[in-house]
Amino acid sequence: MKTFHGRPTGRGTRTPLLLAVPALLAVAFLLLPLAGVLARTEWGAFGAHLTSPGTVEALKLSLIVSFWALGLSLLLGVPLAWLLARVPFRGKAIVRSLVLLPMVLPPTVGGVALLLAFGRRGLIGPWLESTFGVTLPFHTSGAVVAATFVSMPFLVISLEGALAGLRPRYEETAASLGASPIRVFFTVTLPMVAPGLLAGAALTWARALGEFGATITFAGNLPGTTQTLPLQVYLLLQEEPEAATSVSLLLLAVAMAVLLALRGRWSGAPSPRRTPAVADALGPGGTTGPVPPFGGAAADRVEDEAGDPDAEGRWALHADVDGFTRLTLDAAPGTTIAVVGPNGAGKTTLLRALLGLTPRAHAALRLGDADVTGLPPHRRQVAWVPQDGALFPHLTALANTAYGLRAHGVPRVRARREALRWLDRLGVGHLADRRPAQLSGGQAQRVALARALAARPRLLLLDEPLAALDQTTRAHVRHTLRSHLAGFGGVCLMVTHDPVEAVSLADRVLVLQDGRALQDAPPAEVTRHPRSPWVARMLGSNAWPGTATPDGLDLDGGGALITAEQPPVGTPALAIIAPEAVAVHRERPGGSPRNVWPGTVREITASGSRLRILVTSDLAPSLVAEITPQAAAELGLADGVPVWTGVKATEVTVVPL
Repeated sequence: MKTFHGRPTGRGTRTPLLLAVPALLAVAFLLLPLAGVLARTEWGAFGAHLTSPGTVEALKLSLIVSFWALGLSLLLGVPLAWLLARVPFRGKAIVRSLVLLPMVLPPTVGGVALLLAFGRRGLIGPWLESTFGVTLPFHTSGAVVAATFVSMPFLVISLEGALAGLRPRYEETAASLGASPIRVFFTVTLPMVAPGLLAGAALTWARALGEFGATITFAGNLPGTTQTLPLQVYLLLQEEPEAATSVSLLLLAVAMAVLLALRGRWSGAPSPRRTPAVADALGPGGTTGPVPPFGGAAADRVEDEAGDPDAEGRWALHADVDGFTRLTLDAAPGTTIAVVGPNGAGKTTLLRALLGLTPRAHAALRLGDADVTGLPPHRRQVAWVPQDGALFPHLTALANTAYGLRAHGVPRVRARREALRWLDRLGVGHLADRRPAQLSGGQAQRVALARALAARPRLLLLDEPLAALDQTTRAHVRHTLRSHLAGFGGVCLMVTHDPVEAVSLADRVLVLQDGRALQDAPPAEVTRHPRSPWVARMLGSNAWPGTATPDGLDLDGGGALITAEQPPVGTPALAIIAPEAVAVHRERPGGSPRNVWPGTVREITASGSRLRILVTSDLAPSLVAEITPQAAAELGLADGVPVWTGVKATEVTVVPL
């Protein structure tokens, strides 16, 4: 079949006429009725038609009914939308279908259903009349009920979509700062889904304003009581068609204005974006100029006024975790534990179990003398900093930092004073009035740290807290964080993939693998004798698991390794080889190396003043060597070059597993 093309749609593509023509016909089909209203309107009598007593009375009643319907929809629909978006329960699909039903049900059928439910002979109509003296049919309240029935689904569906687009991490972070579920809902959830809420409210009001079928069936068409503007149009169409056209144009204009104001945004949570002007002005460290010194006069002044939050108490940690992550964790007050392991090892699950936020694992948790196992997250005094910080986009940096203090009942002035102190300590006090969308990633992460520390937790959970910072800023923040943790009366668990953070900040390193604790030891011990290939590689070493033999190891990845020390034969073990212990040659070496393999250079990367060479071989697992740039140049190394690698038996550290 021959293909037809129309005008280009951009970047070389053209609109097929087979699609364009039906689309234009659809637009014409929708536009012609509107054009008919405009063409038939008597503009000279337009004002008189709209100001006639009957029309004015119907308009007033329509506004009363539509706003009451909007109020009822907000009162009932907002909790329903939250329930559908946030709470898993059986029969949710049925409830959602019931919400959508009025949108697809013929309005007159909806009116009949309302009559059979709330009428004088309906299911609960007689009870309403005998108990409360309320009669809904043929009363203004009946018109409100009819309008609410057909319009509330627009609010529920719009708001549910906005709530579904809002990451629960914001609400979970607020709970970890001490905010109750109701406080979280009104101070975090609703402000963040405000666009979806406003869109749904506008659509609900417009639909209630134009309701006709259910109203006339259930409430009747009584002037001054239930005769709204759409019902007035119906009567005018029989007696004064020109006036009916003018009133129809008014309703059409209102509906079009609502849709144009929404511009297609039926729902959606805010997605804060950094404005180009701010993004261009931010330096690599996330500041608009030199980073002010941590602390300083401003911090000292605030600290003198607010007191020292670090001297509040001492809280040891005991946790028995079961489920996907299974371990027992004990730590004395002031202990910082770095939690490391490959993706899927259970690190984040462990943190969320301690927070009480995941069904995958459960933690029996004791902090000091208090058993907090049965407490909800907001009462555990366990603060959490997720990977992205989860700053509340509708609050300034200062308000974000003061959030936990306010949730714990600290007066506003004192909370803002302490919050400013923490922002100053982390070098972002000059950004107190900025919102998260105006901060760089590094700035936002420091504000998130300040917010958690200001909440005075008994247990502090950090999920890669410095990952968003550049190297210079990371060193400054690491120093400040170490200073705080040195006097912290609780326990800190910090998930990290950075060996420098683990060594410099932690008293212990907890290595997880498949939800189990593989190693829990001081950083120096983990560095010397890692029991996980992943940790050894994280520390920059080659790590080959295998089984002990009389001469060394049979490697799990194939091949054999001769070692100077051997565990008992048959013992699972891990061979650790430092990259600088690997010799690289263009020809097969002679002499002392007992482990020699041919291979091929696959990658060359810079590591400080040296180069790391990845060599693959058919006779041994992949191996990383570290040499000087001068040596690499003399050897003529490049991707794909064949080489020989050698490792002395005495350079291999064997760790029994």
